Amino acid sequence: MTAMPHHANPNAPSPRGKAIARNITPWTPRDATGNRPVLKPSQTDVPFISPTAAAGGSFVLIDLATLGIVILLTLALFADATGSALLGRILLFGGTVHIGVKTALGLYPGFGLHPDARLRRSFLAWAGAGGIAVAAILYLAPVGWATFGIFCTAFIATGLLQTLVRKLMRSVLKQFSNWGVPVHLCGTPEAVAEARAYLRAHSGIGFRPVDRRMPADVVLWADHNLPSAATLRALRRGQQDVILVSDLPRHPMSGVHPSEHGGEIGLHLALNHRQPSQPVDKIKRLFDLALAVPLALIALPIIAITAALVWCVDPGPVFYVQPREGRGGKIIGVLKLRTMFIDAEKVLQDLLARDPHVRAEWEAHFKLRKDPRILPYIGNFLRASSLDELPQLLNVLRGDMSLVGPRPFPDYHLAAMPPDFRERRASVVPGLTGLWQISERSSADLEGQQQLDDYYINGRCFWGDMSILLRTFAAVLGRRGAY
Repeated sequence: MTAMPHHANPNAPSPRGKAIARNITPWTPRDATGNRPVLKPSQTDVPFISPTAAAGGSFVLIDLATLGIVILLTLALFADATGSALLGRILLFGGTVHIGVKTALGLYPGFGLHPDARLRRSFLAWAGAGGIAVAAILYLAPVGWATFGIFCTAFIATGLLQTLVRKLMRSVLKQFSNWGVPVHLCGTPEAVAEARAYLRAHSGIGFRPVDRRMPADVVLWADHNLPSAATLRALRRGQQDVILVSDLPRHPMSGVHPSEHGGEIGLHLALNHRQPSQPVDKIKRLFDLALAVPLALIALPIIAITAALVWCVDPGPVFYVQPREGRGGKIIGVLKLRTMFIDAEKVLQDLLARDPHVRAEWEAHFKLRKDPRILPYIGNFLRASSLDELPQLLNVLRGDMSLVGPRPFPDYHLAAMPPDFRERRASVVPGLTGLWQISERSSADLEGQQQLDDYYINGRCFWGDMSILLRTFAAVLGRRGAY
């Protein structure tokens, strides 16, 4: 049995997420006793800025300012040189690419990286941006050798100056604030003590161990063994990131060397997306609108034709709105084309009451393979092709749903799920399609649906959403698992 220090108990209450706690950052001034005041929500209207965002933003501004200074000095010293105007534009281009590559490599601010990994990524970013700029000079804007030499000198000076100023800025932040990201340490007492000592001795890594009573967005698991599934779920409940600490120079931990996974302090075991950042939400929303608007225009004639066919088979309302649970537990009205008879609910209840086999199938899948409620011909076609879901593009445009996410289930479906999992589903925006729809669709039972949704929520990202969206077309055309 793996021991766990009392202060690292994953079930202990954490102040993370409370308004009064999230107003306190490493940049909050201390009082006369050396402590930071606990601000009440009414005392400040300034939104919370994480230490990572604050440090990363500071470093970006430093690199931009340094680049601007070098460009101005270069143009001032070589104002009379041939091609000086072009030289300034090339320096600006190369410096901008440099900052972009550093952003892609996670160097703003680069927390969680060992010094050698940070150095390697910094050099790769500098060399990559320099190579792109040189290629632009040689192939797109040929210049003389003198101008080329000036550019190379200025670009090297920019890299060196940025490194020097970043080190000075890091020293200033260490002096006037608690530098780095607050982290909680869990695991065996010996490994926790070793990890804490190492992080305090190497503050450049940017992970600052704090007491469990203080808020932290990261938890480090320091142990020779992986946490159990139950422990991992408890750790990430209320934490932003869970990391398994890799081997330290004098303290073997998990048996994995940092160089085997990019030089980071450890392996990421879990990410909790309960509180996604506003920029990520806004980007996802823009992506939804960019695709949903043209898709809705294309879908309009298809919806009109299928609605007419539904009315011909069973005259009456061709659309219906079903209340379902959205993000944060908010009830949303999901719009669908009707694929069942008007009295479908009564037919279902009568069937479940007299046939125990049908009831067992319904309780496992909340669907029936031979469903007497479905309209002949058109109903089965709409359900198998998922065309009955097309009106939900309106839900996407309204913001109730996203193109990709866990499907919004009816209340009777959600009632069969554990409360903690239902809460996790409500932490994200429901989707028009999702991992469950492209994997097994109607053939997945309740447990399988939970596993697929849980897998998606734990690892959702832009490229994952893109992959699901593209694979949806193949799943719909193949009619795999649909009935």
